[in-house]
Amino acid sequence: MRQVVLDTETTGLDPAQGHRIVEIGCVELANRRPTGNDLHRYIRPDRSIDSGAVDVHGITDEFLADKPSFEQISDELLAYLNEAELIIHNAPFDLAFLDAELRRIDNTHIPLAESKIIIDTLADARERFPGQRNSLDALCKRFEVDNTDRELHGALLDARLLADVYRAMTGGQIDIGLAHHGESSEGPSGDLDSGLADILARAGRRPRVVLPTASEAAAHESMIDVLEAHTGQPSAWRDMTSAGS
Repeated sequence: MRQVVLDTETTGLDPAQGHRIVEIGCVELANRRPTGNDLHRYIRPDRSIDSGAVDVHGITDEFLADKPSFEQISDELLAYLNEAELIIHNAPFDLAFLDAELRRIDNTHIPLAESKIIIDTLADARERFPGQRNSLDALCKRFEVDNTDRELHGALLDARLLADVYRAMTGGQIDIGLAHHGESSEGPSGDLDSGLADILARAGRRPRVVLPTASEAAAHESMIDVLEAHTGQPSAWRDMTSAGS
């Protein structure tokens, strides 16, 4: 399975107001592993960059003066993205800019969301962690992904960080909770050593097992008593625990 983790930097917030892409960064994953076949381009937008945008990514009009236009890199980009799932944090933002750029070149352009599988890690994180901060920085902290070099936003750096976050967030517990220490497990996808396991290994520790307190265990037993009384049937939980003892 080929996936591309993608990020853009722009002149402003709204392509409908004529804002353009100034940087694009892509990280290729094959079977969830980075291949090193990344794509990174700075792009001349042929318009000024909003000062607020410069504060975010640090890219200036002067720096981009001799860079290629989007049209000049579009064939290379489309070839690179061919037959790949796209992984994007806050996908509607980046897709709106990409589609606007591609429509400038070809007014018959089909929106990328209609022609490709899109994985929006922001939407995914909001489902997994409702009510919590789910910015890229917040997810890096949650999954112990080192983002100390991220003083400013940068498309390639952010794509690399997002690749680590995505692998950690979707790695499940195949080899961190069930595998024997020092052994690796293979999940249904054939991916050895999930992303989260890699992060924990870099942190130099195994996952902590938190056991219930005596009061929590007693409350659990009381709930099972209530369920058995209500259903008139023995609890599968107690059958399982007695069989394992």
